[in-house]
Parts: sequence; C-alpha cells; structure tokens
Amino acid sequence: MNHFAKSFFFILFMLIYNVSAGQTIRVLDQISGNPVPEVAIFNLGMNKSVICNDKGEGSLEVFNIADTILLQHPAYKRISVTINQLEKMGYVIHLEKDVRMLDEFVLIVNRWEQEKKEVPNKISIISRADVQLYNPQTAADLLSINNAVFLQKSQLGGGSPMIRGFAANSVLLVVDGIRMNNAIYRSGNLQNVISLDPNIIEQSEVVYGPGSVVYGSDALGGVLDFHTLSPKLSTGKQPYLSLNAMTRLSSANNEKLGHFDLNLGFQKWAFLSSISYSNYEDLKMGSKGHPSYLRNEYASRIDGRDTVLLNEDPSLQKFSGYSQINFTGKVRFMPKKKLNFNYAFHYSNTSDIPRYDRLIQYDDDKLKYAQWYYGPQKWFMHFLNGNFEQKTILYDNAKLSLAYQQYEESRHNRKLYEIDLSHRFEKVDVFSLNYDLNKNLGNSLSAYYGIETVFNNVSSTAKSEDITTGIYSPLASRYPDGLNHYFTLAVYSMFKYNLNEKITVNAGLRFSYVYLYSTIEDNSFYNFPFEEILLENSALNGSLGFVFRPASNSQINLNLASGFRVPNLDDVAKIFDSEPGGVVVPNADLKPEYTYNIDLGWIKSFREAVDFEITGFYTYLENAMVRREYSLNGFNTIMYDREMSKVFAIVNAKNANIYGFSLNLGLKISPSFLLKTDFTYMKGKDNEGFPLRHIPPYYGGLHILFEKAIMKADLYALYNGEISNNNLSPEEQPKLHMYELDQNGMPYSPLWYSLNFKTSVQVTKKLIFSGGLENILDHRYRPYSSGIVAPGRNFFFSIKVAIS
Repeated sequence: MNHFAKSFFFILFMLIYNVSAGQTIRVLDQISGNPVPEVAIFNLGMNKSVICNDKGEGSLEVFNIADTILLQHPAYKRISVTINQLEKMGYVIHLEKDVRMLDEFVLIVNRWEQEKKEVPNKISIISRADVQLYNPQTAADLLSINNAVFLQKSQLGGGSPMIRGFAANSVLLVVDGIRMNNAIYRSGNLQNVISLDPNIIEQSEVVYGPGSVVYGSDALGGVLDFHTLSPKLSTGKQPYLSLNAMTRLSSANNEKLGHFDLNLGFQKWAFLSSISYSNYEDLKMGSKGHPSYLRNEYASRIDGRDTVLLNEDPSLQKFSGYSQINFTGKVRFMPKKKLNFNYAFHYSNTSDIPRYDRLIQYDDDKLKYAQWYYGPQKWFMHFLNGNFEQKTILYDNAKLSLAYQQYEESRHNRKLYEIDLSHRFEKVDVFSLNYDLNKNLGNSLSAYYGIETVFNNVSSTAKSEDITTGIYSPLASRYPDGLNHYFTLAVYSMFKYNLNEKITVNAGLRFSYVYLYSTIEDNSFYNFPFEEILLENSALNGSLGFVFRPASNSQINLNLASGFRVPNLDDVAKIFDSEPGGVVVPNADLKPEYTYNIDLGWIKSFREAVDFEITGFYTYLENAMVRREYSLNGFNTIMYDREMSKVFAIVNAKNANIYGFSLNLGLKISPSFLLKTDFTYMKGKDNEGFPLRHIPPYYGGLHILFEKAIMKADLYALYNGEISNNNLSPEEQPKLHMYELDQNGMPYSPLWYSLNFKTSVQVTKKLIFSGGLENILDHRYRPYSSGIVAPGRNFFFSIKVAIS
C-alpha cells in the first residue's frame, strides 16, 4: 500500500473514530418532551465530561465513537448508551423521571458536592421545579414546600423555620456557601430569611441535626442552604443569552409580583442580573372556625387623637401588608478550565413591616399598641469566590471565598393614647473568609478541610419621638451603645471513606474560638452592675456517620454528631420587652450550649414504584439557653418603656431532651400519578420538666401528583396537631392574644388542616402558566406560635416567559 493510501485510510479512520466531534446531543424529558438542563454526560473512565445547557444540549466533541457514555441528573434515572446507539437515535435521548431518594447530589454536608447515597444525614431538597409548581411568595414560604420545616409567622412579612425543636439563632442560614447568621440573630422568632428572593434560588437543601463541624456555631437544629442561580457560560462560539420574566397575582393579600432575570454568557465570561418587586396588601383570613381570631377593631390616629375603630371586615388583618424589592448581580470569569471566579451582589429591602402579633395585644380590655412596626429590613452582600482545580500534595480542589454583608433593621412602637414613639436602630457589618480544600487520598478515601473566620461589628442607637411636637429625646438602645465586636476563628476537617461498595464512613472534627466584646457608654437608664462584657469561648465538636447500602435500592444511615452555639450579642447584652409586662435584661455570665445527637434512618425503594424513608433522632441539649425569671440589682421588676415589667434573662438551664421521627412515603400509581405523604413528630422538655418553646405539634401532608406531557398538578392536604395547655411552653403561656382558649379558659394551639390545589402548564416552549387554589375549604387557622392567622381561600396565577 503506497503512502497516499495509508494516509487516506488513516484520515478516514480518524474521521470515523471522532464522528461525534461535530455532533450535539439533545436531552429531553420522556413525558413532557421539554429540554432537561444541567445533565452530566461522562464516559466510563470519568475522564471526559460535559454539562448540558438550558436547552438540554451538550457537545460530544470530547468523546470517541468507541465510548460508552453515561447521562446523570438528580431528578432522572441514570442511563448509559454508546455513541453508535446515539447516532441511530438521531442524537436525541429521553430521560425518565426518578422518584427514588438515593441518587441526588448535595452540596451542604462538606461544602463540596457529594452523592446523597454516601451521606448519613437526613436531607430534604427543594428544587427549582418545586418552586415553579408551588409558587411560594417568599423564601420563608419556599421552606414549607414538602413540609421540609415547620414555619412560624409573627407577621405577614416574616417566617421563622423550626427544625427538630430549634429555631432562630439555633438554625443556620447559608446562601451560596456564606453564613447569614450574625451577632444579633435572636432566640425569638426571626424573619431574616425573607431577604432572599425565591425566584432566583436554584436549589435549597435542609440538613437535619447538628451541622457545626462544617458551619460552626448556631447549626444545632439544622442548616438551611440556599444555592442561587449561577451565570452560565456559552458552550460554543456564539454567546449564550437567556431571559425569564414572570408576574404573579394572589387574592388573599392582593399580591402583585414582577420578576425579571437575564443571563449573558461568553466562552470565558458570563453575566447574570435579576430583579423582583412584590407588594402585599392586608391579609384576609378564612371564614370558618375560631371567631376569637377575628380582627374586630384596630387603632387609627384621626385629627391628632388615637381612635379605636370597628373593622368593617373582621377577617381582614388590618395593618399586615408590606412590599419588598430584591436585586442580584453576578459575574463569572473562567480563564481556563480549572480556574473559576465568581462575584455576586445581593440586595434586599422592604417597606415598613407591621408587627401584627403586637398590634392585636390587649392591656385589660383595650388594645395595647397604637403603632408597632419594623422599619425597612435591608440586607446586601458582596461575595467573591475563586475555585482552583490542581492536583497537589495538599489538595485537588481549593476554594477561597470572601464576603461582606450589611444588615439594617429597626423597631418602632407607641402605646395607645400615648404620644411617645420609640425608635430603635441596629446596623451590622459582617466580614468573612472561608478557605476550603478537598483531596482524594486514594480510590476510597477523600479529605475535606478548611478554615473560617467571621467578624461582626454592631452599632445600636435609639431615640424617643414626641409625635405631637416632633421633638426627640434620649432612649435606651436595644444593645449596648458602645463597641460591639463578635469574632470567630475555626478550623475543620472531614473524611469520607468507602470501605467497600456497600459501606461509607464519614467523620469530622472542628475547633472554634469565639470572642465577644461589648461596652456600655450610657449606663444611666438601667444602672447595670457592669459597663463592659467580655466573653471568650472555644469549642471542639465532631461527627461520625455510617452509611450501609445492602442493595442498590436500600440505604441505612447512622449518624452521631455534636453541635454548639456560643452566646452572641443578642443573647448576652440585649434588653427588650419579651411579652406583655415582661422585659429581658443582659446576662454577662451566659455560657455556650451544646448538643449531642444521634440519627438512625432507613431509605428503601421497592421495584421503582414505592419509596420509603424513616428517620428517628434523639438530641441531648446541655447548658440550654432559655428565658427565665431574673433579678437586676436585687429587683425582679423594673420600669421599661414607661411600664413596670417583670425581669427575665437568657440563662443556662441544666439540660434538655428532644426526640422524634419523620416519615416520607412515595407511591408511583402509574407513569403519570404519584401519591406522597410525610409526617413529623417530636417532643422536648428541659430538666425542670417545662416543654421547649420551639417544639411544634405533629405535622404532615398528603399529595396526589399528576404529570403528563405539558402539565403538572398537585392536589394535597396539610395538617397540624394540637398542643394542649399542659404542653405549651412557659414562654408561650402569657400570649393569650395568639391562642385559642380551652374549656378551662387556658391557652392552647388547636389542630387544623387545609386542602389545596396547584398546577403548572407548559403552554409553549417559551410560556408557562401556573395557578392554584389554597385553603379551598376556607378554614380559619393559626399555625403554632404564630401571630398572624393563615390566609383564607386564596386563588393565584402566574405567567412566566422563558427565552433562551
């Protein structure tokens, strides 16, 4: 054979061998025919990989004709196919939805992506598809999808998640890997989670139980991890452009929402911007049951005088509405394949938010407050992240994250028929650095380790305003009015070891140092027996987890973990009115609290038609920080805001015990119908026998889901059990305005249920319609510990335009 012939056949062979080089695969949903984005495509050797874009397209140029490739997505069954088979299919492949609980990926457990089947923690995942179907108004409402957490609301502009008997500053909020909890996160109910825009959240993960090894203080009940949309690069020579626009209207509070986001991607640079504006008017409650929940009267100022007016519609919760704006801007720069930089800016601001639970308080037979509202809740974050992939002795991947956050919040209140309006303002600056690394130490062993440091600077001011003259006078601030510094430094390490195909062991250790320093410049208001507070604490905690997979469709988890929460500025140095006639004062002797937790879980799939998961847990809480009666300078009552008030303080109880279980069951009735149910139960008491405040009643849901072609729908019921007066915590007992009264005239939280329907229809490739009817039976109910009554019958619809 001459040289020309050899060259010809060689070139021909190479063209055949790399026949896929110019081809693009399209991945579609088997039922709807819609593109499936973010599908991972890799070969059996896992040294070649591609991620599909938003159109479900991925280039095959890195693969050879002899390759067998695997396609994997958390929501679909994984399949393998040869390049020859793909060619016969026209390079179009359809994926089948997978309802199994074992094949998802999670990011939260060690700050790096890990298969859920290797993780011993119980984890719930809320996807972007869930958000599209259920249309939550706020990020707080998003968390209640699939009953991932129990949600408490003091007012419409709120939402405080409870996880395993913990809430507020005992539950950690994380956004894009950065902790949101700051030095003034309080032990009472929080509404900071509403600062996040649910319309740009790609995925949310709820990890149950202590997460302190990776995330440090506050992660006692669990961690709520939010991943926002990332800028997408172009996978070809042409720029990648996508935009989404959405509007939503709701009837119960006349919600009006507008959202727009835009992604522009090049091969190395990508840009993402998003803006959302929402307006909520006063919320209307249901019409059936519990007449004591009605808002029969309200206070208004007319002609310079406070006047109590009858509510023309008592089911309308007067002075509950508010508005909010969110903006996000992101930039991604990928100069080479193994080096990636991301910058993000998040901004959120609200209008004044009326605190509804205070506006319905009574002092004897008259309303207590004429005004009580939170000022605008402002939050912004600058975030810079660099991710470097390079195999070295110390690491395979290294990630450096720098962040600056600023929080502004305020409280404003005035009692009925009084002229002094109190204003208290807080501002927090938070600087943080995280350096996270991982290293593959062999085929079976991986190490994850890093360092974290966070610095909080808090300023707190206050003034009293005479509303008749506009003259201001001094007022005691919520926190000390001098220096307020809160600093943490920590190192952590985690290891994952696959003993064999059936057993995975996870172990971790963390050491943390925490420093708090606060000074009181003006001590004339209360004459505290100290003018500065200095706390230095350290904590060593760890975790040990085992995953046993007896078969590909079964998993048994055992997880042992400890957690800790160091007193922050809110715990140690705050003074505020906690309840009618009660005031909480600083306690400079407060110590950290610790948890020791055990989880045992079983996940099982039966013939790809039934999915079952049950997890039981027990938590021992040591040095529990709880609110108890106290004395200041020998007095058990002091004057606060012109009212003689009983003195309370946050103190360390000896211990507390919490236990419970959760159950999830999915039954695939047919290719289009799925039946799902969930149930959560827990109990908890401190060493004195008192029920813990953040233990909700049993709760659950039952769903009938339908999905076929262009339509998804869910007909579902939600329910809550009763908390009798005997099981109501001491902190909740005095709040008569929030609870129903039993036959003995004592407060309790009644059981309730609601029936709901949601649907989403892909009208065209670019147009999606969603709608639904919540609380179809129009029941009037108030979830446990909430101030505001839940929405009555609520009709909503949304229209989304997606172009890419």
